[in-house]
Amino acid sequence: MSGRLRTFGIVAGAILLVVIGFIFLRGPKPQIEIKAETLWTIGFFEITNTLFTAWIVIAILVVVAILSTRKMRYVPSGLQNGMEAIVEALYTLCVNTVGEKNGRRFFPVIATIFLYIIVSNWMALTPIFNAIGKVEPIGVEEEHFFEEALIFEDAAGVSVILPGSKEIEFHVNEGQCAGLEGQEHEECLVRERGVAIAAALEEENVSEDATVGILAPYFRGVNTDLMSPLSLAIVSAIFVEFWGISTLGLVGYGSRFFNFRRLARGNLMGIIDVFVGLLEIIAEFARLISFTFRLFGNMLAGEVLLLVMTFLIPLLIALPFYGLELFVGAVQAFVFAMLTLVFGALAVTSHGDHEETSHTNSGEVAAVHTAE
Repeated sequence: MSGRLRTFGIVAGAILLVVIGFIFLRGPKPQIEIKAETLWTIGFFEITNTLFTAWIVIAILVVVAILSTRKMRYVPSGLQNGMEAIVEALYTLCVNTVGEKNGRRFFPVIATIFLYIIVSNWMALTPIFNAIGKVEPIGVEEEHFFEEALIFEDAAGVSVILPGSKEIEFHVNEGQCAGLEGQEHEECLVRERGVAIAAALEEENVSEDATVGILAPYFRGVNTDLMSPLSLAIVSAIFVEFWGISTLGLVGYGSRFFNFRRLARGNLMGIIDVFVGLLEIIAEFARLISFTFRLFGNMLAGEVLLLVMTFLIPLLIALPFYGLELFVGAVQAFVFAMLTLVFGALAVTSHGDHEETSHTNSGEVAAVHTAE
């Protein structure tokens, strides 16, 4: 009998938690913006929330590096032991993939890329992300007007989106502006937006002290801003080209893209070399696009998934999705770093060595695709 009561209690408790979660522990309706929000402007320089978060990520990495190496011991323990394990694992991966010589050269870049991306991705899963920031009031102008907003009772200083935050929608009657053009059309839209805002505030009984607007979060996932993955892709490409040129020389590496030797000797098969070189140039630019949108797409999709799921279901049930995003964030960091490593290995391989290393390189690329 006691066993049945225990089972009944567990089931009843779980149901009660779900009900409480649906009432009190659901996130507000997500407001998804692809473009990073500007927090501050210094002269012509805009500091966005993703840039601000990136600075925090860099600061965390620097502080951890200082703390883990401040009192180095021959027998490591604590933070030093954990960091040495991570560094050793990354170094071993580089050496096993591209050999001792190139592994030593590539390791600092590969380790930096991996650690920066994984810390950025995992930090974005903390509760303060997309929840704390400054309020941007709703205006009737095109660049400030949104059809949905939140009601902030106290907008002074730092504002927080809490579960159950009240939302408000504006229904603009744009049909009133049909047939108008130019300045008259813009003035009509501004007037109708003002009417919609006033009607919505009156319907929701919003107090005069409340502020209606959207939240520009101070902390946002770094890689959900397209510019951040693009910057990493450009850095990766620069190092790959540098490794190739420094190893093979400018002429030797350039022959990969501009090979006119057979064509200059009157051999028409040289046309194939020229065409292959053109494909190699296209592949270099395609790599930038691939690197950028792989990381950006996965991280933005993960952020949208978490925002939507915490709105649709209680936080307690949404927790498994956070575990999924932990895994995805680590995989994306590993894939980005490994692809940089593999393309670096291909860049330092001369055309004469292609046949000797084709088996190794195909195995490396296959390993990376398996990781993806």
